[in-house]
Amino acid sequence: MLKKLYDWMGTHVNKPYGVPLLGLLFFIEAIFFVPVDPLLILFCLENRKKAMYFATVATIFSVLGGAAGYLIGWQFWDACGSKLIEFFTTPETFNHIKCQYEIYETWAVLIAGFTPLPYKAVTLTAGFCKLPFIPFLVCSLISRGARFFLVAIIIRIWGVKIKEFIDKYFNLLALVFAILVVGAIWIFK
Repeated sequence: MLKKLYDWMGTHVNKPYGVPLLGLLFFIEAIFFVPVDPLLILFCLENRKKAMYFATVATIFSVLGGAAGYLIGWQFWDACGSKLIEFFTTPETFNHIKCQYEIYETWAVLIAGFTPLPYKAVTLTAGFCKLPFIPFLVCSLISRGARFFLVAIIIRIWGVKIKEFIDKYFNLLALVFAILVVGAIWIFK
């Protein structure tokens, strides 16, 4: 089923709404959990000449979504923060992570923005912890840009071989990606 969805999305890369859809999904990913890395890979594979353009769109909209997530965390934490903590983790674990986050601020955003951790955890927590907004944006731009441009550069250089590899091992790669995401969430729960 995932392979069919992957193939179907590939047919929409060069449609007029393809790039706006890419931007919208990367914006949403910074607030809600939407696995968008496979989408960027797909877009870059389907049109390797535009890989850097797709990485730029992904970066800009991810950071804009990150700003929205930051503002949500900053503004609405008192109203719904405890419910989110109960849903995703324990209060003890959250408080430990919050303390570490406040100590390492920009390093935390730089590292977490580049890893497979859900970016929404970074954005909402940064707002809750009231990290300085401009450094948060700069670090998000650096980490998200590095991640997305790395994908684009790799695909631009080795695109045909990567496409063949993905087509051959799609189900295994989807499973590994899901395990990485679940593992990252489990580590912080």
